[in-house]
Amino acid sequence: MLHRDPALVHPSAVISDTAQFGENVKIGPFAVIEGDVSIGAGTIIAPQTHLIGPLTLGENNNVGTGTVLGGAPQHLGYKGEPTSVIIGDGNIFREHVTIHRGMPVGVGPGTGTTRVGNRNLFMAGSHVAHDCVVGNECLFANAAVIGGHVEVGDRALLSGNSAVHQFCRVGRLALLSGASASSKDIPPFWVMQEVNWVCGVNTIGMRRAGIPSPEIQAVRRAFSMIYKEQVPIPVALLRMEAESGQFAAIRELVQFIRTSKRGICGSHRFHGHGEDREAAAA
Repeated sequence: MLHRDPALVHPSAVISDTAQFGENVKIGPFAVIEGDVSIGAGTIIAPQTHLIGPLTLGENNNVGTGTVLGGAPQHLGYKGEPTSVIIGDGNIFREHVTIHRGMPVGVGPGTGTTRVGNRNLFMAGSHVAHDCVVGNECLFANAAVIGGHVEVGDRALLSGNSAVHQFCRVGRLALLSGASASSKDIPPFWVMQEVNWVCGVNTIGMRRAGIPSPEIQAVRRAFSMIYKEQVPIPVALLRMEAESGQFAAIRELVQFIRTSKRGICGSHRFHGHGEDREAAAA
């Protein structure tokens, strides 16, 4: 890492002596960079942000005004231990986003680290809690929040004012509708709304991700099998493998459901009126 360029750092910024910068890192007025913080090349830190180490921030990130990265876990068991946040490249954090570091290893299920991948968009007021793992190219709309230990797959979309319960998983290209909440795992490609109600398949998001039409149709058939035909989930998984196991999306879907610890919503949580609604992911 290179030394900071005074021409790109506002004189009112407060920066730890242990912070490390890549090339062309820009720091705005009244930013506070505290502790062991590593900032990759080309990253922009807006005014009045707070970065707290141990924190690794990759290249070409854009950190918006009032954002706090690396804050302590909101957990009564946390006693000030040195845990961390690791963030990849090309992410956008809009105003007042908060991402908290992990719980210590050995304290319950603590992993020590909260991880965020690449090219995600976190809109204003969104929140990632301790020990979460967020993939790549996800979209968290305004005030979307996830509890501790949540895993979010690539290109998932959490709409405005939505929430995911701690220890849940959100599959790749899954979508949680606005003002909704989930305390169950959301399988890949599924769309959920309200509280734990299933309503369709994210076909537009799948097309945008380059998934071929026959594979999308296979996922729609799998969805219909569980929620329209009301086939018991263990039986439906066997039928999916037998009928469409040649498709990678079906194998991904089956593996996700089989390994779910919190379970997925059953057919009694299906909004039939929305079954053909298409939803777009980022």
